[in-house]
Amino acid sequence: MESRKCIAAENKRCGKYNCAQAVLCAYSDLTGLDEETSKNLAYAFAAGMGNMEGTCGAIVGAGMTLSMITKDRAKAMKGMRVVMEKFRERNGSTICKDLKGIETKTVLRECPDCVADACEFLEELL
Repeated sequence: MESRKCIAAENKRCGKYNCAQAVLCAYSDLTGLDEETSKNLAYAFAAGMGNMEGTCGAIVGAGMTLSMITKDRAKAMKGMRVVMEKFRERNGSTICKDLKGIETKTVLRECPDCVADACEFLEELL
């Protein structure tokens, strides 16, 4: 499969997508969702889920994408765990505020890079 991580990272970088949207939209042809539906579905997951600085939206977008492609609860849950573990291992956290350095003033990973990482780990499963 052609890598879409650059497309997704550019989606985020251009400022028209949140992290979850950037990932989900990059795979819209595989999920069966058109781009507008993908964007609408992922609006609430900006800035760490509802702007609460929780789980990184890129990871959430990868989970939604995985669920739509596999259409299998067990595969989606197992795959999500793999994505989260690899993401945490690479970046030190899966929490938006930690990645952005909100409290520590030390950025662990910029958003476009988080998006690219989530896509990379997603693609390893697909």
